[in-house]
Parts: sequence; structure tokens; C-alpha cells
Amino acid sequence: MGLQEDFEEHAQKAKTLPESTSDQNKLILYGLYKQATVGNVNTSRPGMFSPKERAKWDAWKAVEGKSKEEAMSDYITKVKQLQEEAAAAGSS
Repeated sequence: MGLQEDFEEHAQKAKTLPESTSDQNKLILYGLYKQATVGNVNTSRPGMFSPKERAKWDAWKAVEGKSKEEAMSDYITKVKQLQEEAAAAGSS
């Protein structure tokens, strides 16, 4: 399976992560996903009255400069890590 297919498969798996997944981890995934699919940030930073959109923008900006392949690979790794954590939490 190629990187693109693996990435798309893990993007679907990310949607099944438990509600308990931290906002910080969700933001990391968001930033990597945007970097992998869009590239570097191409919009201006949202204003202070949009804290959620601003946090998402900041997460994306934090991974600026990563190649598409690197962002995809990091995204896949992060989804696997979160799935393992969720499985471990569920079995205890």
C-alpha cells in the first residue's frame, strides 16, 4: 500500500478515535492533515474572537515546512499512537 492510501485509511480511522482524545492531540492531527493535504498555511490567522479557529490555525502553522510525505507519515504515526492509547485505556 502506498503512502497516500495509508494516509487516507488512517484519516478514516482518526474519525473513530474516542471522545476522550485530548484537544491537543486533535489539534496535532488537524495540523498534520492540513499540511499533508494543502501544504503550508495559506490564510491569515483568525482573530481573537475565534479561539477554536485560531488554535487550529496555530496547529497547522506549527508544522509549516514539512513535506507532504513527512506530514502524512507523522499523521499516520500519531493516529496509530492514539489508537493504542485508547485500546490500552479501554482494557484497563
